Amino acid sequence: MASELIDHLTSLHTHAVDARHGYEEALEQAGGKGLTGVFRDMIGLHARNADEIAADLGRMGEVPDERGSFMTTVHRTIMDIRSLFGGLDESILPGLIDGEERNAAAYDKALALSDIPGEVRTHLVQQKSSLVAAILRMKASKT
Repeated sequence: MASELIDHLTSLHTHAVDARHGYEEALEQAGGKGLTGVFRDMIGLHARNADEIAADLGRMGEVPDERGSFMTTVHRTIMDIRSLFGGLDESILPGLIDGEERNAAAYDKALALSDIPGEVRTHLVQQKSSLVAAILRMKASKT
């Protein structure tokens, strides 16, 4: 079961790194306009989550990949295209919300494991809670 936990943590770490990279690209492309506050908040949230998961993995003898996955390239490309054709304003919120809801669902899968060490479980619960709160803020700003 430890390898299953490591797989879930590695996946969550990769999702956080990929998301952070996408929001960094969006912040750069936004040029101080549109949703720059949201982008900054989400960069911070995903950076904290990635760092905490990396530390948890490190305590388990694993070295997480800080580069992210191919999705980093996809996220950056999407933000580049969106900035060219209509900007990075409230119109992109549904896509951001959808992506973050998928990230939250990945936490549910990890938290369903029965043998998560207490400290790791606490981290995951707190991270998911922060992510859900950010999703709710995005949904509120959309209306």
